[in-house]
Amino acid sequence: MKIKLYAYSAAFACGIMLFNNVQAQEVVTDGRQENAITTAVPFLLITPDARAGAMGDVGAATSPDVNATHFNPAKLAFLKDPYGFGVSYSPWLPKLVPDINLAYLNGFYKIDDRNTIGGSLRYFSLGNIQFVDENQQLQGEGNPNELAFDVSYARSFGDNFSLGTAIRYIYSNLSSGQVFNSQETQPASAAAADISAFYTTPSTLFSKAATISAGLDISNIGTKMNYTESGPKYFLPTNMRLGGSATVHADDYNDFSFSLDFNKLLVPTNATTDASKSVPAGIFGSFTDAPGGAKEELQEVSIATGAEYWYNKQFAIRAGYFYENPNKGNRQYLTLGLGLRYNIVDLDFSYLLANQQTSPLANTLRFSLLFNFAAPSSGAKP
Repeated sequence: MKIKLYAYSAAFACGIMLFNNVQAQEVVTDGRQENAITTAVPFLLITPDARAGAMGDVGAATSPDVNATHFNPAKLAFLKDPYGFGVSYSPWLPKLVPDINLAYLNGFYKIDDRNTIGGSLRYFSLGNIQFVDENQQLQGEGNPNELAFDVSYARSFGDNFSLGTAIRYIYSNLSSGQVFNSQETQPASAAAADISAFYTTPSTLFSKAATISAGLDISNIGTKMNYTESGPKYFLPTNMRLGGSATVHADDYNDFSFSLDFNKLLVPTNATTDASKSVPAGIFGSFTDAPGGAKEELQEVSIATGAEYWYNKQFAIRAGYFYENPNKGNRQYLTLGLGLRYNIVDLDFSYLLANQQTSPLANTLRFSLLFNFAAPSSGAKP
């Protein structure tokens, strides 16, 4: 299977575009098809960890863990352990190219009972690429890569509610020094922020003790990116995630969780033609600018749902499903995964099931290793 990278300005807006000569379809780096809303650095939308990856990419209101920074920084305030860190790795788009990968390193530290800080580093490598121009002339080889560094903060207000934020530096080097359309390309950078909220409360479901949670996160609110000196600037993938979760504590050994997230990109539907809009105008206008009206606006909302079962707080089985409208990217897949907890260590694995013929995400694997340093008597629940 021969893969080419067409590096021209429109491709930069997508983060990068891979062209499959066999199936004649273009794919952006987060797995969406070419009809997706166009933004820069779509790798920021990729779920980095195996736990959420096994649960259909839910995360707005799931029980807090060290990976909360990506989904909802406010959840960090409800972590039970004083500090911890994790590392995740995923070979990406394995159906198309063998050497694309995403690595994620993160950690947190509780300052006191109410305040928690965190940090993360996300590195996305597109492997070794043979560049060609729009006329399919060879332009040499390169190793495109992108990264994002976050610093996050969360504070709880009482026993049930918290707010959080994250500040992010983004760097994207897709084709530095190459010349396309008479313009020399350059690395691009941006600054962004997240704002988030989390609510959790004990309850009763099916006559059993339960925990009900809700979460909201608006991520990647930031400056535009420009890959050429005088070329257009492109929106970041500003995303709103709203979700809920319910965990039933059936007994001392069995816990069942069910979660649901809704996601919507807060950028113009026609982000390329509306590139001159300001970031605030793009965010607020994203709710009403679809050419197809309310019907198309609803198509821009993707749905993620997941389930998790813990036995004795040591072994987990997970499953989920992600749906995106065919007119807005067409990501549709089932996810499965396992988790194992021993002492301070969590080991998670996930596998993505998708149509082999139509989805570049088919057979995607993720691996996560988490370390949670707690006092021996902490007894933290999953």
